[in-house]
Amino acid sequence: MGGQTWNEANFLFWIKHYKDKVAAFESGEIYTRMQKEHQKELAYLERIIRGLKQELAKSRAENGRIVRCWMQVAEDVRAECEKEKALMQKEMEKMRAQMQEAIRQRDEAKKVAQEKREESYQARLQAEELREKNDALTARIRKDHTNSSKPSSMDPNHKTIHNSRKPSGKNVGGQPGHEHHPRKRLPADETHEVEMPEKYRDSFRYHPTGKTIWKQMVFLRVSTHVVEYTTPELEDRFTRKKTHAPFPAGYTDDVNYDTSVKAFAFLLNQSCNVSIDRVRTFLRDVSEGKIRISNGMICNLAKQFSRNTEAERNELFLKHLGSEVLHADFTFARKKGKQTVAMITATEDSVLYQARPKKGDEGVKGTPVELYNGTLVSDHESAIIKHGKRRQECMSHIQRYVIASIENEKKMKWNRRLRRWISMAIKHWGTFREEDADAWHKMSGRLIEQLVEIVQLGMTEYEYDPPTMYFKDGFNLCKRMKESPDDYILFLRDPTVPPTNNLAERCARKYKRKAHQVMSFRGDHGDEHFCNALSILETLKLKKLNLYHEVSSRFAPS
Repeated sequence: MGGQTWNEANFLFWIKHYKDKVAAFESGEIYTRMQKEHQKELAYLERIIRGLKQELAKSRAENGRIVRCWMQVAEDVRAECEKEKALMQKEMEKMRAQMQEAIRQRDEAKKVAQEKREESYQARLQAEELREKNDALTARIRKDHTNSSKPSSMDPNHKTIHNSRKPSGKNVGGQPGHEHHPRKRLPADETHEVEMPEKYRDSFRYHPTGKTIWKQMVFLRVSTHVVEYTTPELEDRFTRKKTHAPFPAGYTDDVNYDTSVKAFAFLLNQSCNVSIDRVRTFLRDVSEGKIRISNGMICNLAKQFSRNTEAERNELFLKHLGSEVLHADFTFARKKGKQTVAMITATEDSVLYQARPKKGDEGVKGTPVELYNGTLVSDHESAIIKHGKRRQECMSHIQRYVIASIENEKKMKWNRRLRRWISMAIKHWGTFREEDADAWHKMSGRLIEQLVEIVQLGMTEYEYDPPTMYFKDGFNLCKRMKESPDDYILFLRDPTVPPTNNLAERCARKYKRKAHQVMSFRGDHGDEHFCNALSILETLKLKKLNLYHEVSSRFAPS
């Protein structure tokens, strides 16, 4: 082994070892030994298995007993549970019934509450509607000449119209230094000298100053002067017809009345609004029974005057059509029990009344307004505002609407500011002087800016507090002023344009007085003849002419 390595020696050892094991197996020695060891292990295992089987049997028996005990316990528990479950089921049924009853009561209560809410809501709606209706009726009751177009004469118990002048503190009447304006002395038809009392004849005490003291008494006497023409009646020998020489113009009937009588009766009826019967009675009494004019003749005077003045009215029509500023308005009366309308157009020195069947576009047709192309001053009448090149809303009407808004919309602030603004603007318009035109226009610009602010304030207030369905006049006015501001400020830009339509409004009152006197025009053309007559009469008054003489001349035969 001295020459072998360690690995070779180790390898040879293992080879010898395995050869010995193979030899042992081949001889059966190991197999016998292994069998014995196996028998010992089997015996040992059998003992262990028997012990385990005995323990298993005991365990099964114990488990059976335990199972039976647990089954008994489980049965008892199940029975107890069933009993408890039955009790719980019964309790649950009871609670379910109570719950169903509670649900039913709740649903009924909810239904009753809903009905009550609906009733309360309807009651609130009705209360609000009644309040609005009450406000509307109150506003209607409060309508008078201060907050609407209604004239003061239409108010049965209208309040006193106070003088806008501020008290000066001076005594009533002429002031010291005021020039005396005596009654005009008239030429005397009779002159008498007052008899001197005896005490004034004492020349030692009294002596003449050279001045004569005079007193006059003016008498009015109505006398009739009758002019009669006569001519012999002739008979034609050949035709047997009777004839006579022609009478002068105007002598058509047996008894004719001069233009003086016609003018007198016409003015009493048409201008003074005296009824036909009273005109006839007055003429009879004042003439001591000599003039007994018929009702038919008095009625026919308006028709005759209308026919004789047609050319003058045509001139008025053309004059209004070419005027720079024209006032226009509608007013109403009754004819044969139905409503009729009069269109009034006016300038500073002339008035034209035209009877129309109804207002609106049909009422404008045939009037100067239809073809007018200048500056038109009127209220907010939809048929009128369509015409004219420029428009100015009547600020008096606007002021009335504002007063109505103040009375019915007490929470608003814009309407009070607008009322003060209107007064300032109208007062400012009246202060225009040619020499101060620049300062006037600057102030006008500031007023226009203020109006824009007021209208914007109004729209903001109505956005948070909308108008009621029964009173929308204030909102409609504010809306119109926002949409068409130029229609409300033209008089601030052009001082020749008046801020109000009072010129036509005052003319409308003349028509209204006659309408109230006659109650209703009975003829087919009664209102038309009255309008034609009133156009001439009012124009003559504006020109300050002698009304009686002018009317008398128009009754003269052509």
